[in-house]
Amino acid sequence: MMGFRGIKLLLILNVLILCFLSSRSQFVPVDRYSIDCGSATNTTIGNRVFVSDSLASSYLTTPQNVLVDTSSNSIPSSEYSQLYQTARIFSQASTYSFKINQPGRHWIRLFFYPFSASNYDLKTATFSVSVNDHSLLSDFSSGEGSVKEYSVNLTSDNVEITFTPSSGSFAFVNGLEVVSVPDLLIRDDAAYVTPPTSYHGLSNQAMETVARVNMGGPTVTSRNDSLSRTWVPDSRFLKNPNFAANASNLNAVRYPDGGATPDDAPRSVYGTAARMASDGDPKSNFNVTWGFPVDLGFQYLIRLHFCDIVSDAPNVLYFNVYIQDSNVLPDFDLTTKLQGHLATAYYTDFVTQAMKSDEIRISIGPSNVNNALPNAILNGVEIMKLNDSDGSLSGKDVPTSSKKSKSNVGVIAGVVVGVVVALLLVLVLFFVHKRKKQERLNQSKIWIPLSTNGLSQTMGSKCSNGTTISAGSNFNYRCPFAAIQEATNNFDESWVIGIGGFGKVYKGVLSDGTKVAVKRGNPKSQQGLAEFQTEIEMLSQFRHRHLVSLIGYCDEKSEMILIYEYMENGTLKSHLYGSSFPSMSWKQRLEICIGAARGLHYLHTGYSKAVIHRDVKSANILLDENLMAKVADFGLSKTGPEIDQTHVSTAVKGSFGYLDPEYFRRQQLTEKSDVYSFGVVLFEVLCARPVIDPSLPREKVNLAEWAMKWQKSGQLEQIIDVTLKGKIRPDSLRKFGETAEKCLSDFGVDRPSMGDVLWNLEYVLQLQEAVLPNDPDENSTNVIGELSPQIHDFHTGGDENSNTGMGQFEMSSNDDISGVSMSKVFSQLVKSEGR
Repeated sequence: MMGFRGIKLLLILNVLILCFLSSRSQFVPVDRYSIDCGSATNTTIGNRVFVSDSLASSYLTTPQNVLVDTSSNSIPSSEYSQLYQTARIFSQASTYSFKINQPGRHWIRLFFYPFSASNYDLKTATFSVSVNDHSLLSDFSSGEGSVKEYSVNLTSDNVEITFTPSSGSFAFVNGLEVVSVPDLLIRDDAAYVTPPTSYHGLSNQAMETVARVNMGGPTVTSRNDSLSRTWVPDSRFLKNPNFAANASNLNAVRYPDGGATPDDAPRSVYGTAARMASDGDPKSNFNVTWGFPVDLGFQYLIRLHFCDIVSDAPNVLYFNVYIQDSNVLPDFDLTTKLQGHLATAYYTDFVTQAMKSDEIRISIGPSNVNNALPNAILNGVEIMKLNDSDGSLSGKDVPTSSKKSKSNVGVIAGVVVGVVVALLLVLVLFFVHKRKKQERLNQSKIWIPLSTNGLSQTMGSKCSNGTTISAGSNFNYRCPFAAIQEATNNFDESWVIGIGGFGKVYKGVLSDGTKVAVKRGNPKSQQGLAEFQTEIEMLSQFRHRHLVSLIGYCDEKSEMILIYEYMENGTLKSHLYGSSFPSMSWKQRLEICIGAARGLHYLHTGYSKAVIHRDVKSANILLDENLMAKVADFGLSKTGPEIDQTHVSTAVKGSFGYLDPEYFRRQQLTEKSDVYSFGVVLFEVLCARPVIDPSLPREKVNLAEWAMKWQKSGQLEQIIDVTLKGKIRPDSLRKFGETAEKCLSDFGVDRPSMGDVLWNLEYVLQLQEAVLPNDPDENSTNVIGELSPQIHDFHTGGDENSNTGMGQFEMSSNDDISGVSMSKVFSQLVKSEGR
């Protein structure tokens, strides 16, 4: 009998233990409201029952009862396709009200799928949504099916979700949920990304889910997540898919006592990982990077999930984790964090400062600690937007990626048509130039050392102790690979200062102490040779104050490396938007534009044949420690037409948003194509916003088109950078706008030369700096063309230290605009040392 009782007690104990263990992963929400809006019946999705709001009408206060539905055939198959078949329409502000039995953090999920039914096209709906004191959506228009998920700390015994139509529109919703969340899912503390200090106060923040990603694994649907979350694959966020490999070992995952639980992330997330595709190569040295679009002006909570399912022993996997440019987990070792255990779930939280960029980048890369083999892993990522100081998540005052209005559909359609046309052109040009391209590449799958082209020379003391070989009038110096490794600390990832289509750019220090920027081509790329050679050939000819100087190059070991003078203040673009640099004054911006114009004018006029840059943009205008501008990146440059020609016929290349439309239409390149691109830069400098921003309403997407409308209406002051409001003299702004407008003329013949642009920008600066009494030309609206000096300081082989690129001016009698005031305006221009 005692034995039977003992067995019975043991069974009861086992049941209790199992119940305890299962309770860790089976959170039971106290509050759970799931509503199928507009439906006459309930809908079941997984273990969730969405109740018809017709049957639960006590939750809804609305003066109207408008329900719409569509056939199931019109809704694409998805996890929530059943829910998307009906919707409730609101013509006036209407509220769902739910009783909260246990205050605390709750999910609020809103389901939208815009379909057309009866008298309503849901794609045209524009509305706002608020929850108690928090604005969730403002002037929202759902262009496609979406689930908006929010995490809100509810402190009262009631929650109200209010839908407010915009003027002249209506609101709709297909479904909604209000569900309790475990108290410990969001803890109060985290770490700032930068500076590396503690952050407190997460428990009181309202949040919006921006991304929830299963690295290295498939979609995890709400049916397979204890909190009904959906985790998407990471493939669409990867910057370079070739750098990442997938790993999977679901059965190995364990959850530690007092640590991560299945409520933090399910086994299907911790059991898969993205890792470096290093294939055991001890020389592998690259990062795996993901990019996530975010809204400007908000802080973000970033949760990183880790589980070492790839190691066979503890303390062998060391790696670095980066958020933006900050190494937030240097030399990270999971087994040290987890008392030596492998395959154990772990997560860590970081909070950003208010975002000045529209993308959060997360990278993992190798560490050199203990000579560890290069490898790194990441299992999952969650990114949550935090409410601003007004309690808002809507971003109504900043451009948001979620505002996809119907007008954006037109933009996308236009882009698609343009891409199709461009592809057809590319195909035609491909067949025409196929033979020429094969000859240039020698049908090789590796990069051809430049020594085969007669460019190889040994660089002198700046790179090594080698012997300097005379390069004649050119500047073609070859630098040993070992010297570049030393200069960049063996291409230390923490020394990366930029990433472009060609490859990464590292800060470096040569043996003589010279700071340099080292641009290293991506060794896995099959492209870049032509640009590499062009860059060397072009920059070896130019020595000018406002052009970035080439110091050397390296083509050893199939490498393509270019070495430039180091520009302390980075790109003009980074100072205008998307970074933490302080705003520049109007004078500083004008001086930068003037410097860039001098560099471009030198390219166009300094030799017997013009050199056309072909990729003029703010990202290719670099600034030194004194904010002096220098034009960079000559990989797409092209020599201009012969004396008896008007243009060069060539394939279209350039950057979207800056590209000359006439060049695109006719494939005929002239110096005026650079002038057009520079005109876009001028408006970019004035407005401090991207040249293409698809998140904005259609009329604002393209900066050049949008700014031209305001310029032609005489109201340019309405769209200038807010930090410049009231700080630009009206005459200076007027002349600047006229200059940019001329640059953006539809036809090249109507555009000014770079010399004319330079003249006018100098005039703009003078109008800003001094009051010019009785100046008859101060109110002129057409100085371009009327005030066109011939600039003769640009000569081949000019010493970069002898002038600023402005030099002496000469005027013909037709250019003479005598008068004391104008002599004051241009008094500084006649100085050989420039301004």
